[in-house]
Amino acid sequence: MAAHAQNACGHGRRSPVPVIAHVAAVLLCMAITTQANALSHVDLTVTGRLTPDACHIELSDLGTIEHGEIPTHQLNTHEPTVLPSQRLDLTVICERPMLFALVGIDNRQDSAPAPDTFGLGVNIYAPDQMLGAVKLSYRAALGDLQPMQVLASSDNGETWTPQAGAHPHAYMGFALPGDRQPDFISQLFTQLWVDTSINAARLLTLDQEVPLDGSIVLDLRYL
Repeated sequence: MAAHAQNACGHGRRSPVPVIAHVAAVLLCMAITTQANALSHVDLTVTGRLTPDACHIELSDLGTIEHGEIPTHQLNTHEPTVLPSQRLDLTVICERPMLFALVGIDNRQDSAPAPDTFGLGVNIYAPDQMLGAVKLSYRAALGDLQPMQVLASSDNGETWTPQAGAHPHAYMGFALPGDRQPDFISQLFTQLWVDTSINAARLLTLDQEVPLDGSIVLDLRYL
């Protein structure tokens, strides 16, 4: 009589299957069971980042002030030489009205001649000689198309006073006339005036071409 085939994992009647085939069927059964157990669960991961509504800041002329070639004979011997003021247009666009301040960070702080000025770098041929100073000021500010006054804070935004000049690390905010702290703004347009001065010529070694090297970061900080 012909033998009846049985499920590999069943326990029906035995058929005249060789022992090796029977062992293989058992191992197959174990493998299928193990695989089923391994796939009985799966992980789900949820990721992402919570970010504040962003503001975008931009300077005209790629934020570059170019004074060109300055003949050394035009420099004052005993006092700083003030170069012509130059203007950049600064724009801040926010996704919604935001409280923010602009903070100037001096990348040439070691060359600044005074705490309220930004450095102009050092003489590359005489690193102990500071080249001069840079001063920043904000003028003609418009916040959401309304005239704004410029405020400054030297204590990280705790207190504010009307002031257009931007010192290193000072918080510079913008408010409606009469307000004593920054207002919520979604669009800011203002002029950034840059005043550069070169140290007295007698303090500098100028027998070779010396590049000016001011570098300032304007950091937008949310209040």
